[in-house]
Amino acid sequence: MARLDWYIRANLKPRHLQLLVALDELRNLGKVAASLNITQPAVSLALSELEKGLGFKLFDRTARGVQPNVYGECLIRQARVMLNTLAQTRDELRALLSGASGRAALGAMPAMTSALVPHALAALKRVSPTTTVHVQEGSMDTLLPQLRRGHLDVLVGRLSSWPSADFEEAPLFEGSSMVVVGRQHPLAGASSLHWRDLAPYPWILPPVASLPREPLEAVFQEHDIAMPSDYIETLSVPVIATYLQSTRAVGLLSRVAARHYSDLGMLAILPLELPGLLRPIGLTWSKQRALSPASERLMRCLREVSAEFGPPPTPFGRPPGGDAGGPAEPDPPHPGSA
Repeated sequence: MARLDWYIRANLKPRHLQLLVALDELRNLGKVAASLNITQPAVSLALSELEKGLGFKLFDRTARGVQPNVYGECLIRQARVMLNTLAQTRDELRALLSGASGRAALGAMPAMTSALVPHALAALKRVSPTTTVHVQEGSMDTLLPQLRRGHLDVLVGRLSSWPSADFEEAPLFEGSSMVVVGRQHPLAGASSLHWRDLAPYPWILPPVASLPREPLEAVFQEHDIAMPSDYIETLSVPVIATYLQSTRAVGLLSRVAARHYSDLGMLAILPLELPGLLRPIGLTWSKQRALSPASERLMRCLREVSAEFGPPPTPFGRPPGGDAGGPAEPDPPHPGSA
């Protein structure tokens, strides 16, 4: 154990980390050599020296290439974290040298990018104009691996069902959906409705097996309404909003997106209630990496703005996630800002 501790502290270098990640991604010594612009014997020698220094094998050699064993998988996972930390450090230093106040990378579900994220970014820029933010939109299924690899600092979207060994979570508001139509729709402006009133109209349905689909099907079944035969399926917020404006269809949007398009005068929210079966909206970040000051500032702004979009969530059958950082000191005023 002492030898392993000494080797990791004194001899493990960034080039070893790059080699491990390349071997995991390509699984072939020749391809790794080409990607790193070195010879194949040099790759073999570097891997042998690394395994000798650690005192155990990291990869199994097969006729089809190399395959990481449990030790290799562990080290590769941490190598990705360390390389991403170094890249983030480089980017933050570059930002500071250029006069910026740090950099954050945010992942967001499409439903959050219509209003919540832009409002939070505007709030961030008011308190810290030179903080830069990279925003990546996607489903939680595609964003979580990016967070795990360190390509993103924090996610805003629907929280998971159970606590995770890798991620910390903090709920923001209830994740309920609202029934919406275009402003020209015959039902727009109605003060009260029954679910049966929607039967004559086409729908934009959430896809089968998506989270909003189950509560909607439960409502249809409860009110003895057949599932629509005239419908399209999508979770794309822009497609839903634009399609509803030009048709007599009925659709679902998250509370955030529905209120945003309603405030813009593009859609109308119908007075119908869906059961609150969806998981809350919240923040997710990695337990493995410390948050940068820029990321903490962004998360504070997301929390502050989220109060506009719905009530805090009630307990959802699992322990609530932790909170990042607690109350923080306000950013110092930036020269030239109010």
